[in-house]
Amino acid sequence: MLRAGCRAALPRRPPGSAPLSGVGGERGAEAGEGGLKRTPLDTLHRSRGGRMVPFAGWSLPLHYGQGHLQSHLHTRRHCSLFDVSHMPQTRVYGRDRVRFVESLVVGDIAELKPGQGTLTLLTNERGGIVDDLIVTNTLEDHLYVVSNAGCADKDLAILRGRAAELRAAGGDVHLEVSDNALLALQGPSMARVLQAGLSDDLAKLSFMNSIATTVFGVPDCRVTRCGYTGEDGVEISVPAGRAVELAERLLGDPEVWPAGLAARDSLRLEAGLCLYGNDIDETTTPVEAGLLWTLGKRRRVAMDFPGAAIIMAQVKEKPKRKRVGLMSVGPPIRPHTAILGPEGTPVGTVTSGCPSPSLGKNIAMGYVEAAHSQAGTALTVEVRKKQHPALVTKMPFVPTQYYMAK
Repeated sequence: MLRAGCRAALPRRPPGSAPLSGVGGERGAEAGEGGLKRTPLDTLHRSRGGRMVPFAGWSLPLHYGQGHLQSHLHTRRHCSLFDVSHMPQTRVYGRDRVRFVESLVVGDIAELKPGQGTLTLLTNERGGIVDDLIVTNTLEDHLYVVSNAGCADKDLAILRGRAAELRAAGGDVHLEVSDNALLALQGPSMARVLQAGLSDDLAKLSFMNSIATTVFGVPDCRVTRCGYTGEDGVEISVPAGRAVELAERLLGDPEVWPAGLAARDSLRLEAGLCLYGNDIDETTTPVEAGLLWTLGKRRRVAMDFPGAAIIMAQVKEKPKRKRVGLMSVGPPIRPHTAILGPEGTPVGTVTSGCPSPSLGKNIAMGYVEAAHSQAGTALTVEVRKKQHPALVTKMPFVPTQYYMAK
């Protein structure tokens, strides 16, 4: 999945961002120093040594005492807890809720089974990606949407506008933005840790499926098997007033460490997942970004989503540029690094890059001219006015561990 947030002034632009205002009011968030919003776990982060940084209007932990590298590797080997409460959670009610969401996104929401979710893209009439969302068809007669906080204002304007249009035409749709906190428990130990606090059998919950349940005695939670690390994991929507209680319970297991924005960014890059604002935005289409799989088959035929004519033309004619993975030697590759072809001429630009803690190599992703996008193509990157070899590499760089029930 692409879970992310828009760019912010942090090293390597770790994922996350500002909140989505609720329909009819702001999401609940306590204001701290400098007007930064604070999640319900703010005090917990500080008490555990989190290095708090301003991130798109929020105060969030960049890392903890163990540092970025150890936190990253611990997530791959054991389990980490991330606070992603800045990400908006929206419930869509009404008999026309599916039609409403499908009027905005490329996915086939109508085909989702009860409890099933999907990654989908909110597009504009030019075929650009306005945002990426996870939409779940809950068992409780509503759609549950988790979106990118950095896209708050434009998302809200689009949602409000389309909902008003549909209601004016006699449609039935209602939006409710949740004040719940959102915790991401990620890593191979997740199932063992979480199962101890659930009556539901996690072995029956596949990737991108969701249940409403009680977690370690905290009722009214939603557990969705997904995440932004490439590991087996869940995101737990929990009432804000009991978020610290649940987080402390999870962190009471010695295999669970708190983790911050820095580890989340390097983990998602190893998994080949996009960061909105860096790797995808309103100037990139699903086809260019290698996200054609998000387009529902029925939606492709109907061509009834924003930007369908442009997107489907690219499917037929092939895009001029493509998102690719890169591995390089020498200094780390950072966003905006120039990618050069065999003749030394620019053929693309890096959008995300960092040293891979798991591989001990430099990894990156970016866009290159289609002629240079084949895996195994030798290119160069220009870092500090010097050229270094780079190789187009299939993603994910590290194999994903998403769980599918048998």
